[in-house]
Amino acid sequence: MDQETFNLSIRKFLKMVGVNSQREIEQAVQKALEAGRLKGEETLEAKVTLEIPALGVKVPFDGEIKLK
Repeated sequence: MDQETFNLSIRKFLKMVGVNSQREIEQAVQKALEAGRLKGEETLEAKVTLEIPALGVKVPFDGEIKLK
C-alpha cells in the first residue's frame, strides 16, 4: 500500500462529501425557509453514516446544525 496515495484519496473523498453535503443542506434549508417550514431559529438534528462495505465498516455520526 502506498500511504501517500491512500491519505490523498481519503482527503479527496472527505472533501467531496463535505462540499456536496454543505450544498445539499444549504439548499434544503433555503427551500424550507421559503416554504415556511422553518423560521430560521431552529437547531436541526443531523445524522450521517459512513459505510465501506468491503471493510464491514458502518459508523453513524450524529450532530446539530444551528440556524441561529
